[in-house]
Amino acid sequence: MALPEFISVEDFFKPPVSAAPSISPGGTRIAYLAPRKDRLNVWIQELDSDAEARCVTADENRNVYNFRWTDDPRWLLYTQDTGGDEQWHLYRVDLDNPDAPALDLTPFPRTAVIDFELPARRSGKVLVHLNNRKVELFDLCEIDLATGDITVLAENPGHVGAWLCGPDGEVFGRGLTTTGDIELSRWDSDTLHPIALFDGADYPMGVLPVRLTPDGSGVWLGSNRGTDRTRLVRLDLTTGQETEVDSHPTFDLDTRGAVIPTLPAPLILDRRTGELIGARYLGERQVIHALDPNFAAVLANLQTLSDGDLAAVSSDDTGQRWVVTFTHDRDPEVAYFYDHSTGESRLLFRPYPHLNPESLAPMTPVTITARDGLNLPSYLTLPVGIEPVGLPMVLMVHGGPWLRDSWDYDPTAQLLANRGYAVLQVNYRGSTGYGKAFVKAAITEFAGKMHDDLIDAVQWAVDQGYTDPARVAIFGGSYGGYAALVGVTFTPEVFAAAIDYVGISNLANFLRTIPPYSKPHTANNWHLFVGDPDDPEQEADMLARSPITHVDRIRTPLLVVQGANDIRVVRAESDNLVDALRQRGVEVEYLVKDNEGHGFANPENQIELFHTIERFLARHLGGRESPTR
Repeated sequence: MALPEFISVEDFFKPPVSAAPSISPGGTRIAYLAPRKDRLNVWIQELDSDAEARCVTADENRNVYNFRWTDDPRWLLYTQDTGGDEQWHLYRVDLDNPDAPALDLTPFPRTAVIDFELPARRSGKVLVHLNNRKVELFDLCEIDLATGDITVLAENPGHVGAWLCGPDGEVFGRGLTTTGDIELSRWDSDTLHPIALFDGADYPMGVLPVRLTPDGSGVWLGSNRGTDRTRLVRLDLTTGQETEVDSHPTFDLDTRGAVIPTLPAPLILDRRTGELIGARYLGERQVIHALDPNFAAVLANLQTLSDGDLAAVSSDDTGQRWVVTFTHDRDPEVAYFYDHSTGESRLLFRPYPHLNPESLAPMTPVTITARDGLNLPSYLTLPVGIEPVGLPMVLMVHGGPWLRDSWDYDPTAQLLANRGYAVLQVNYRGSTGYGKAFVKAAITEFAGKMHDDLIDAVQWAVDQGYTDPARVAIFGGSYGGYAALVGVTFTPEVFAAAIDYVGISNLANFLRTIPPYSKPHTANNWHLFVGDPDDPEQEADMLARSPITHVDRIRTPLLVVQGANDIRVVRAESDNLVDALRQRGVEVEYLVKDNEGHGFANPENQIELFHTIERFLARHLGGRESPTR
């Protein structure tokens, strides 16, 4: 047996040829992402003709990721930041005049748009959360798409984290009380009138998702009130009462897309009316519940197109023409067109046509039992073509920590498997999607039981025979980077190498330097789970759980990666760690990019990063690497 064909770093991490398609409201065109001068930009393609696609954006500095059609066929919207600084601006593209430069609809310095919405019943308008008045507060504003005029609908009184606007202009706010509970209120004459209250400790990332019903009389949201699992409910905006709309007997509503806009939304809505037609749940694999008979018929036909999980879904205004993508562990985001009126379907594109799925490694769900009996849903990726015995292994730790790993195409895991490594991804306690008790099991357990879960997972892989205990690396980004540093300071004997990617080294400094608009909303996540650095006793505990405090224990080969413009985990988190190690004469490899933020986005930087990673791991674990360039 032998490893499969060698796949280059460039083939894994160069831009996709096409990605993220979305059908126009009229159903005659698709917009999608494709490279222009090595950056992803938005392109438009006619569906029913052989006319050449045309590029309608011209960003040469950063990839475009988030774009949307409007109900006016003339306008398309997208967001972009500068160098990864997450100060997102909203831009309008004139599709009737594609040579005209994109118009910045939010042209304010040091300002971010954190969300924008195109309500079904507010034609010609876009709703945005905008902090141009005070950097720490997001107001609700409405922008006229044709003129660019901005109308402030509600000024944030200081504690609102998100706004909703109904079809007739009714405004609702969602924010924290002084005790940390989550309050949904009606905004009236500059005053908030409470409607419903949720226990903040049950929702570390807030109540998600929250979408107004088309008539404005209620909201759909994910609630775990009185249950462990998150189910879909309708909350009446007059009475505050919840009514269950849908649930799964064992899975949580999949709320990841309410946190990360590039992931599929938890709720599937009718494009024209805004009515609820489907809901997503996620266990080892995804389950979609159709909540509308017409969508049920569409869904049944869509699911015959691929054995993957249905990902992005878009339809025209009639609900007859659909463009969808599928998540798959070995064939990323394949796109299809489907016409429900005729039954016609066809493949639109594979984003990475040069990758052969047969050469890639399956991602297998496994369950690992922690030392205290908690079951840890995990995923194991083993190299293709060799016996999975005594392999070098990379433990990949997801960020958040209030997120989760799931069954999908992960280019990092695939690269590592192609190089001969087993890859283990563990949903440690605190990961979302497995009930609120699983999340709350992580309270006060940073560098405690959360880390024990990772060590137990390594031992499981050793006991199963997959892994050589002398050749295990730990690799993670953000919280995962913190976990990697905890690994080499609290349990240095377990790991032969470690990679800290934009990770936290000092929990107290991290919380003091997060963006000002994030600080009012940390009560139910960082403060509850880790502590408040303004309390001396809690700060002392945070420092005891911080790798920077135990830097003298590090003897494991370490690679540190940082974006200079990172506003979440600031550069000082890595600089201070590296400086402390170098002052002790400890060798540490440090890769910093001046044009990146919280994770590398530019292809040339990603390619350099993963060449660095493969060389680092080959040196310390013995996997194969690219020929000398």
